[in-house]
Amino acid sequence: MNTSRVLLAGLSVVVLWASAFPAIRVAAPELGVGGLSFIRLAVAAATLLAMAPVVGIRLPARRDLPLIVACGLLGMAAYQVLLNWGELFVPAGTASIIVAAAPLVSVAIAALALGERPTAFTIVGSAIAIAGVALVCLARSGLAISPAVLILIGAMLVQGAYHPLTKSLLRRYSGLEVATYGMISGTIMLAPTLPFDWEALTTASAPAWWSAIYLGVAPSALGFALWGYAVARLPVAGSTTLLYLVPPVAVVIAFVWLGELPYPAELVGGVIVITGVIVVSQGARLGLRIRDLFSTTRA
Repeated sequence: MNTSRVLLAGLSVVVLWASAFPAIRVAAPELGVGGLSFIRLAVAAATLLAMAPVVGIRLPARRDLPLIVACGLLGMAAYQVLLNWGELFVPAGTASIIVAAAPLVSVAIAALALGERPTAFTIVGSAIAIAGVALVCLARSGLAISPAVLILIGAMLVQGAYHPLTKSLLRRYSGLEVATYGMISGTIMLAPTLPFDWEALTTASAPAWWSAIYLGVAPSALGFALWGYAVARLPVAGSTTLLYLVPPVAVVIAFVWLGELPYPAELVGGVIVITGVIVVSQGARLGLRIRDLFSTTRA
């Protein structure tokens, strides 16, 4: 295995996914929430279908279609609409920090619906991350959470619900296949919204259109393809650790591209969120390493 090539693929995904947040800030105001959501998913689905013979995307079994539709509704259609809507009013870096807490929702659903018992690390890490999310959400509006932040929390919730939904599908299909199925079904669901943003689509500027096409080709299609390649060759700890880099990279890209910089409280909250998510996903492994270290020291 070429380790440097795999790591480069993983880091490329981080940059691509982080760049999606400022790209939305460019495209959404002109193309409209529904228009941008549809264009991004349609371009991504078309790109992945064109890549299908190369990357080995198969047709799904008929029995899996209801679950695929549910995944497309939550993880693609609803997530895109809520994220695009929220970013009309909230900076890209701030949005990326709020969405970074989605794994907490996945953990909660796994505990409630799938019977996975939360560990002490899960509970402590979740509490830490929730405190970070609260700090980010309240940074701009004092003690009152703004409607735009609530919309982004909704995006975080549906994204977190998407991952447990895909669990059974991932036993039979690759991650890239599941993403492709979801994007196609999400595109179909969003097609009826086109008339509402048709005027915006026909009058939008070239930068807005290029940003929308970029979102579909790069962060969505290419990002998922590279992520599938990296995850198949990296340890679980390595691949999940890469995802923690998305919010800070998004903040940097948003500053360079748009001149946006989150408030200091938002940056602190982002660090707290990422710390909490790390404790949730890596706490048990870190605990074992610490225990082994103490055992070695005593010996």
